[in-house]
Amino acid sequence: MTSTEFETTTPDPIVYLDRVAATDLGRSYKGRMLDELDIRPGQTVLDLGCGPGTDLTSLAHAATGTGTVIGVDHDPAAVEAARERTADQHTVTVRLGDIHDLPLPDRTADRARTDRVLQHVADPARALRELHRVLRPGGRLVMGEPDWDTLTVDHPDSDLSRAYTQYVTDKVVRNARIGRQLPRLATEAGFAVPSVIPITSVFRDAREADKILGLERTTQRAVAAGYLTQEAARRWLDHLSTGPFLAAVTFYIVVAES
Repeated sequence: MTSTEFETTTPDPIVYLDRVAATDLGRSYKGRMLDELDIRPGQTVLDLGCGPGTDLTSLAHAATGTGTVIGVDHDPAAVEAARERTADQHTVTVRLGDIHDLPLPDRTADRARTDRVLQHVADPARALRELHRVLRPGGRLVMGEPDWDTLTVDHPDSDLSRAYTQYVTDKVVRNARIGRQLPRLATEAGFAVPSVIPITSVFRDAREADKILGLERTTQRAVAAGYLTQEAARRWLDHLSTGPFLAAVTFYIVVAES
């Protein structure tokens, strides 16, 4: 089943986050999220699930030297990396913390963002209530999340595509349909939701798609879980690596106001 075209080992989490941020897709949607945040000079901005600090500098520039940016992440390695990357920026601090129980007082911030974080958390509804608690009245939260149930990969045998997507939504991502659920969950947490912006990411190059989707790694796991047979997986990967390639998934940017 193994193909020489695709990655077979899982990349380091920090390497993966940096890789996504460096793609045209990453730069595009992150720029749109920053625009929607509408950060004003002097404001306090939270980056919740900040990872290795990929976006802290752009947030700090928007808040200017009179503002404050606070990054929070649950992973000590990511927090250390973020602190190193922003060591020369006096307006940025990075804290170790849980998005379900933030180490922040009530009504701390004017702006907050989460970027592909809520798809992984144990309780998105609880996390959103925490975000509502730490934002000041009139504050703005911008969230970006995929809806993995929208993942489509072209293949002559559409049953294989459906099985692959089903495995991703069932087993790979904890909250795989969070993109479509965010407006409802945010409203239930006390936010108003003035806008929902869908972005459909289209991949035409199999190798570039693999860097984001982990096609072979995921296929191997789908076989182990019984979603695909070895023979079906071989046909699936052979076509993806040699035929014309197209895959797409919808990403939602959701703007919420406290």
